[in-house]
Amino acid sequence: MSDCITITGLEVTTCHGVLASEKVEPQRFIADISFDIDLRRAGESDDLTRSVSYADVAQAAEAILRAAPVDLIETLAERIAASTLGFPGVERVTVTIHKPQAPAGVPFHDPQLGGPSVTVRREHDRPVVIAVGANLGDREATLDAAVRALDAIDGLTVVAVAPLVETDPVGGPEQPDYLNTVVLARSRLAPSSILDHLHRIERWHHRVREVRWGARTLDLDLIQVGDPGDDSDLTSGTAELMLPHPRARERGFVLVPWASVDPGALLRTPDGVRAVAELLETVDTSGVRAVQR
Repeated sequence: MSDCITITGLEVTTCHGVLASEKVEPQRFIADISFDIDLRRAGESDDLTRSVSYADVAQAAEAILRAAPVDLIETLAERIAASTLGFPGVERVTVTIHKPQAPAGVPFHDPQLGGPSVTVRREHDRPVVIAVGANLGDREATLDAAVRALDAIDGLTVVAVAPLVETDPVGGPEQPDYLNTVVLARSRLAPSSILDHLHRIERWHHRVREVRWGARTLDLDLIQVGDPGDDSDLTSGTAELMLPHPRARERGFVLVPWASVDPGALLRTPDGVRAVAELLETVDTSGVRAVQR
């Protein structure tokens, strides 16, 4: 079950409605907002920056309610939902708008919350790119199991999996060759939540992080969240999470399978948004080989 923050009973007296009289005669509107967000890190650190300020969400919603009149409370709900989803970390939101004084031509028993209300539920649906690799144990079985585990994550759906490639190790000590692939998915989850799931799946496969670029049973890298084609891709520069992945543009074992499963793929780089196929022309791919299955 997802963590959530709930704001109940945000009341504003203002003018909204289809009737001409409703555009000039203020009445009460009440908003309830509940949004899903992973609160584990905030709870463990007591750090507001790892959560979302309910005061900021409430003030943004109040501003929407006080803005120029609209005909429908559906419009108010939609705008508040979009505003709330715009806060980093928010994954899904439910907004209910009550209009207790609505001129419906019938009596309502409860003068406080009687009358019509509208509820909308909205969530993110963003493209996600995940690189998968392994060079210890039964590599192919591990990658197959990892893809199944990704698809089982609540809030993430695997859309496509690139053909396997075998690659020479890059950097680090002497070690076996890798099998690599790239997974395309859609997800409502915040990047930090996706990363937590990736680390959990790695632990299931006994991944250890003792030697940088050392051999590993499973490696799951979050490459990109969102679509740079329409500037909806998310960026992060924290020590915990770098988005897009800072070395993806240089890695043939990422670019080759990615381009094979999505020929039109784009990646944001320090030089701007670039086609993955174009980046491939600048990278040495001699150590990347197709695998026959």
